[in-house]
Amino acid sequence: MKALKAYNIPFTGLKVGEHHFDYQIDNTFFKNFDYNEFNDVNVKVDLKFLKKTTLLELFFSAEGDVNVNCDLTNEPYNQAISDEFKLVVKFGEAYNDDNEDILIVPHGEYEINVAQYVYELIILAVPAKRVHPGIEDGTLKSEILSKLEELSPKMSDDSRTSEDIDPRWNNLKKLLTDK
Repeated sequence: MKALKAYNIPFTGLKVGEHHFDYQIDNTFFKNFDYNEFNDVNVKVDLKFLKKTTLLELFFSAEGDVNVNCDLTNEPYNQAISDEFKLVVKFGEAYNDDNEDILIVPHGEYEINVAQYVYELIILAVPAKRVHPGIEDGTLKSEILSKLEELSPKMSDDSRTSEDIDPRWNNLKKLLTDK
């Protein structure tokens, strides 16, 4: 994947210590992963790369917003996201990514690609249920919401009269009051 080559970090040429990498993520990044749930993406990922003599520590921090469709109304809106992730890279005999927080790479490796970790960080920062903020505060006016309101059952105690209630229930209500 040539498009994700910008996310390769050649750590063999870096000095021991702290290094910083910044990535501006947009829709083209997610097209490389065939992910099309986002209408628009504007996320800044800061990567603090700490090189030690025997291991590497990567601290990912993502901040920005993604434009998604509401699960209730399908109206697009900007969802603010903010998340962090820490990854430890150790050296071993073979490549192993079974543990989500620890990556083991072979001793001969000279670079690491962080694109998959950036992708997962952003995807997992978006809430599972996406609700337009206009629904919560009542400011969103849409055709779908008005139709849902129209079709929702009306639950009101005043609307039920004593004629609607089966007379057999009245005898049972007397049991509650005859204590």
